[in-house]
Amino acid sequence: MRTREGGLVDDEAAVIARVRAGEPEAYAALVRAHTAVALRAAVACGAGTEAEDVVQQAFFKAYRSLGRFEEGSAFRPWLLRIVVNETRNTVRSAGRQRAVAGREADMLGGEPRIPESADPAVAAVERERSRRLLDALDALGEDHRQVVIHRYLLELDEAETAQALGWPRGTVKSRLSRALRKLGLALGESLTEGPEGGEGRG
Repeated sequence: MRTREGGLVDDEAAVIARVRAGEPEAYAALVRAHTAVALRAAVACGAGTEAEDVVQQAFFKAYRSLGRFEEGSAFRPWLLRIVVNETRNTVRSAGRQRAVAGREADMLGGEPRIPESADPAVAAVERERSRRLLDALDALGEDHRQVVIHRYLLELDEAETAQALGWPRGTVKSRLSRALRKLGLALGESLTEGPEGGEGRG
């Protein structure tokens, strides 16, 4: 299976089975394939400069918990749930309060969602739209912000988002719908669920 980050795991279930059977070195394939998205999740959820430590700890916890991993499930949303929980624990224990807009700006700065334009005027409009979007995202409640981050910034589908956040799919759908309505009101745009089973921006 090729991940969105370009990592390659020939057969994820087989790799997990090898680790469970006593080949810990096989775990490196999962780490390589999912490190990028795990870092994005940690940064998006507030880990800031501690994102790498959070991800390292999350991979360690996932390895230790692999015996409880449900066979046939997707590894990535399961890992991201651990990353999110680990990030929360880290942020709480450190007592840090980082500005959400700064977190998403850092993340988007490393991997632009909107290609840079050669036209300075167009680029300025794109930057202004990104700033407004981040401000609106910052104003959402935690549940609504998390569902938007997982669904769009981390590019998980609805089922993966449900698994990562530990919510029923219906809760993901309803919270995403409400979050998009709030973002749309803040931005003066119509943001709705998409037509193909997932949600999108209309």
